[in-house]
Amino acid sequence: MKALLPLLLLAACATPPDQAAGPASSGRQCFRPADVTGFRPVDRTTVIVSVGPRDRFRLDLMAPCPDVNWSERIGIRSRTMRVCTGLDAEIVAPSSIGPQTCPVRMVTRLTREEADALAARS
Repeated sequence: MKALLPLLLLAACATPPDQAAGPASSGRQCFRPADVTGFRPVDRTTVIVSVGPRDRFRLDLMAPCPDVNWSERIGIRSRTMRVCTGLDAEIVAPSSIGPQTCPVRMVTRLTREEADALAARS
């Protein structure tokens, strides 16, 4: 029984899969970089990524990323299996001098309407 106690405590603390990428109003919002299906740059410091058919996330960068708003593709390098906070990831954008890495400062889950309104600003 004592051997099972740590496992039960661990299971109780784990985030259920359906809450890991829940509605925009929920607390913790995460995505797996492998699930990213597209992106839209807003400007040199903000990128919206699409995750699957419904989910959108705003990635605010720590500093301007030189060619992110002209790139046809980007990569997302993550220090963890899921991107939940800015410190979890960085964007890799191609440039004329080679790949540029741009650390992510903040990750925010958006509704489709919020993502469309933000993209319309660019």
